[in-house]
Amino acid sequence: MYRTYAAGDVILWRGEPLEFVASIVSGVAALSKTLEDGRTQMVGLLLPSDFIGRPGRTHIGFDVTATSDVILCCFERRPFEAMVMQTPHLAQRLMELALDELDAAREWMLLLGRKTAREKIATFITMLARRSSTESGEISGALSLPLTRDQIANYLGLTLETVSRQFNALKKEGLIDFTDRRSFTVTDLAALHDETGDDEDGGIVP
Repeated sequence: MYRTYAAGDVILWRGEPLEFVASIVSGVAALSKTLEDGRTQMVGLLLPSDFIGRPGRTHIGFDVTATSDVILCCFERRPFEAMVMQTPHLAQRLMELALDELDAAREWMLLLGRKTAREKIATFITMLARRSSTESGEISGALSLPLTRDQIANYLGLTLETVSRQFNALKKEGLIDFTDRRSFTVTDLAALHDETGDDEDGGIVP
């Protein structure tokens, strides 16, 4: 069963009974939590092929909001749980998705806790580019920012002014190019990755 949501629609509220689980077919959704004083922190993004919900969980732990138009492929939770028990390769795939989510959460902790504003923006764009690339690793055509600049600032723990300044700097240096405020191309992925601050080879930095 497919369900569609417009940008800004709440897909699930935190604590809501989890009647279905779903895979994102297209679009982007945000995971967030609201604190007692009303502050909201975005804690993750769900991109195409990502999964919402977990077998064995009866309630959702985060607010899930569509940041662009979203199409979900939904499965009723109880029948899906029974199918998982009977289908080993499906259970293995769900475990792989859960481990990928754990890796993403660790990367997000590093991004918020240690990276500079420039490294945060470069990491964010690199993540979008890699998730949109083909199997050969090539990026085809223009990419679209799944969040407004306000939302990016919230996600990365930056101010709106800092986000705009860093985008403009990367554009001026020829690493990215914007055709409008939401559509862009990565013109030099290798150079952009160099700006993320990630140590890919694990060697000692001199």
